[in-house]
Amino acid sequence: MTTETVASGVNRNRPDRWKEDILKSVDMFNSWFMEFAPSAYRKTRIAVTADVIATLHTTANLTNISIAILSANPGILPTLRMATCPPIAVDRLVGLAGISKSLVGAMETGRLPSRILAASLESDLMRIATIIERMADPDIFVWLGRDTPASEIEVHRAATVVADRLCGSVANPIIRNAQEKRQLDLIESWLISRGYERVSAGVRYHEMAPGAFSFHMNVPVKLTGGLVSINIPVDAVVMPLTSAKGDMPLLIEAKSAGDFTNVNKRRKEEAVKMAQFHSAYGPSVRFILFLCGYFDSGYLGYEAAEGIDWVWEHRIDELAEFGI
Repeated sequence: MTTETVASGVNRNRPDRWKEDILKSVDMFNSWFMEFAPSAYRKTRIAVTADVIATLHTTANLTNISIAILSANPGILPTLRMATCPPIAVDRLVGLAGISKSLVGAMETGRLPSRILAASLESDLMRIATIIERMADPDIFVWLGRDTPASEIEVHRAATVVADRLCGSVANPIIRNAQEKRQLDLIESWLISRGYERVSAGVRYHEMAPGAFSFHMNVPVKLTGGLVSINIPVDAVVMPLTSAKGDMPLLIEAKSAGDFTNVNKRRKEEAVKMAQFHSAYGPSVRFILFLCGYFDSGYLGYEAAEGIDWVWEHRIDELAEFGI
């Protein structure tokens, strides 16, 4: 593939192929999701259900949400937020209780803020407890307000419902990480079959020999006239076999998506990266996307207008058209 062909574009200048590629990419992602997501969700729900049961045990099945319990077990807050009707988002809890977002944010990660007055902490924890007790979902925790205690079956049923509510936020990152790993594994297999060798992530891009590649590498760029230097993480960095000394590697961003909405919300991220690379290394630096999933013509058109090209996972051999 000639330099002229690469410069003219592999996919960004081929809108006649976009519609068919979008459909194939969506089908590929859905096939993978149907095979992987159910087992990931089940594994996650089992683990989360156990955590919810532990929280119920700690709070005497939501009949004792005290300052002392919240102080000793701040990490139970996510479960308590999902135990209400309706479930309470972090920002909504902050507003309802009239407390600081930093306190809720710290508790969400299983700790209490290090800098907070004891009296203020006690008051804020009481506000949280009051909100949870008042809004606890009576349709799930059917024993609340009655004289007889919760049965084992009732507790497990309630824990499963709350776990399902939690699993949406817990399972999604697992699925995203698995999809990224799968994409990088495909790139690695493709490169190795063509004589490339993976090098340690500790190797810097300018130290890479021809035929080397690495994943999750930081590429430094200087901003504001060279006064500020930042590292931009890149999913895959490949030094073509035909590279000469001083050449820049091909930079690849692996992207997958399970819906059209989120990709269009975040489509500017790649354009910003491209602009930063061009500012630091000149317009010859090559930064492309490796796509699988829901990327519509609006997203593709935006990236193409920014000069960003891409390779579809279902046509991975087109990586060769970028000189690797």
